[in-house]
Formats: sequence, C-alpha cells, structure tokens
Amino acid sequence: MSSSPARRVGDYDESTVAAALASLSGVGPARLRTLVVSLGAHDAWRTVRGELPARDHIAALLHDGDLGRLWRREATLELLERTATALHAGKMQALLINDPEYPSVLRGDHAAPVVLFARGNLAVCATRRVGIIGTRAASAAGRHFARRLGTQLAAAGVAVVSGLARGIDAAAHRGVLELTDTAPTDTSSPGAPIGVVASGLDVVYPREHSALWHDVASRGVLLSESPPGCKPDAFRFPLRNRMLAALSEVLVVVESRIGGGSMITVDEAAKRSITVMAVPGSPHVATSEGANLLLAQGCAPVCSVDDILVALGLDHRRTQVVSDPRPKPTAADRRVVDTLLARPLTFDDLVASLEARAIDVALSLGRLEAGGWVTCTAGWWEALLVA
Repeated sequence: MSSSPARRVGDYDESTVAAALASLSGVGPARLRTLVVSLGAHDAWRTVRGELPARDHIAALLHDGDLGRLWRREATLELLERTATALHAGKMQALLINDPEYPSVLRGDHAAPVVLFARGNLAVCATRRVGIIGTRAASAAGRHFARRLGTQLAAAGVAVVSGLARGIDAAAHRGVLELTDTAPTDTSSPGAPIGVVASGLDVVYPREHSALWHDVASRGVLLSESPPGCKPDAFRFPLRNRMLAALSEVLVVVESRIGGGSMITVDEAAKRSITVMAVPGSPHVATSEGANLLLAQGCAPVCSVDDILVALGLDHRRTQVVSDPRPKPTAADRRVVDTLLARPLTFDDLVASLEARAIDVALSLGRLEAGGWVTCTAGWWEALLVA
C-alpha cells in the first residue's frame, strides 16, 4: 500500500502560511508586515526557508541577530500542519489585511495587524462600537457600573469592545451577555460583544474566563493578532490595547489607576483622535485616580449611558434603555446610599457619619444589600450604581 504524498507549502492557503510565519520566534508585527506585504505569504515562507534569494531590506532583516538561521530552523512543514490543524480545531479564521472579511475599521489603521485571527462573526465590527476599559482590581461599584453600561449599550444597539481582562472589562461584557440571555439576537445584530485579547484564541487568559470567551465568540467576535498557541506574554498587551483603541468609536474608562494599563489604551485612542470619556469616582478611591485625572484634563464625564449615546451622535431619547430592576430605596435608606457614594466606609464610620442608631443603619444596609444598592468587601461598605 502506497502512502499519501507529502504536503508542500503550496498546498496551504496564504492565510495559513501567514499564520505560521506569525508563529516564528521574534517575528513581531513590524517584521511580519515586512515579510508578508513585501513578498506575499508563500514567497516569504520560501525566502525564510532559503529557497528563494533574499534581497535588500529582506536580506537585512534575516541577518538581524541571525534571525534567518533561527527562522529557517523553525519554518517547517510540521509547523504549517500544526497551524492549519489549530485553526480548524479552534474554529478560527486567519485574515490577511487585504481579505474582504478583514474589518474595514482596522484596515485603515496605521498599525493594523497584517494577519488577524478571529472567532465568531466579524460583521459586528461594522456596527456602532464603544470600548469599555478599566482596572483589573476594580471596586464592586465600578464593576456594577461597567456591567450596567454594557447592558444599556447593547440594548441601544451598540457593540461593546473590551480586552476581556478581570475587573471592568469582564463586567462590561457580562452586561452585554446578560441582555442577550434574556433577549437572544442573531450575532450579526448590533449590541454584540467584541473581545480583543493578547494571547492566541485557543489560550484563554485569565483561565477562569473560559466560559466568557466562549460566550463572546458565540454571540459576537473574539479578535487577536497572536497566532494559535501563543501565551499572553507581557509585550502582547500593549499591542492588544492599540487594536482595542482602533476598534472603538468612543473609549470609556470606568476605573483606572494613574499608572494602569488602561492609560496605554487611552494614549492609543488619543493618537487616533478617538473620543475618550471617563466615569467620575471618589477622590478617596485609588482605582479612580486615573479616570479623575482624565476628567481634569478635559475628557467628558460618563454619569449615565445617555452621555455615551450623545457622544456617538445617537438619539438617546428613542433608545430602549433597560430599566433598573432594583426596588426603590426608602428616604432613610437613600441617605445611607448617598453617604456611601462619597467614599466607602466601615460600619462604625457610617453610623458616625449618619449620626443614627447602629440598629437602624444595620437594617438599612441589610435591605440595601439584598436590593443590590450596596455591597461590603472586607468590612468596607460601598454604594453601587445610582439610577
């Protein structure tokens, strides 16, 4: 019995070959662009393999740090086959920048990935889009506000873009998914989630977000410029942030420290003249320092979803914004909420601030916590979103 003939590089399509090139050690976005745009994926592969002569800037690239020898060793038919198998198994698309399905909003960006990896429905990238970002170590109030913004934007027909990190990012997308759980829509409809991640689409990070990644890909789209199998290396997060900024029409910072990663995304948005907005926070809360600094520098505030819809130029009076399902607090309970809006307090400090009986404050907190108006973390009480 004769065995099947060995496959050649020509048996793989351009996008698969480009994806394999993206897997080479040290290739990076700029080097990948040089190879693929200058030569095309197949000829770039043959040049890296030494089967075609390298001239001018390509020859210089291959001699940079002896990359040519390293890539020649790594660029094997086994790598091509592994890449093709991973793309198929993970239901991923590898899109070249000139492919018709490549999102036009990214194609026009000065730093657009030459190869883009996607899981889900790319059509959502052509809808109205708002980026919601913030710290991983978000307060309960910040997560609550981000989640509600996600739900309200989705209800208004706006896709939500985030990096699927812990904290604010995940909360915003859970808000979008919360709406689609109760009112399922086709994933090509506006209001779907768009996740932009720093690892390969088959390497979930953080690991506990596996279900969240699946749901985002099922009801919207997951995007990355990292090929299958790539770990979330530190250098990939700033690259992810620039793509997140480029996909957003408006970028909203819910909570961020002054030195937080969200500020990298803000800088990338500023380079692209993308509107940046911020949610005001208590000056006593460290996770609001970055957002408050943006407000001091002239960014528009976000106190409700209407502020974002106005920035998008949408008629917010005609949108169907989700109503607040929580029971309306009594006048006495509202005093407790208003006091906690200024800053988180311990129970004793809250009693002192209200000048009330401890038993009355305790009963109010019990009602408010059950109704979703306040929460307690490590002994500190804080208010959640106020309608």
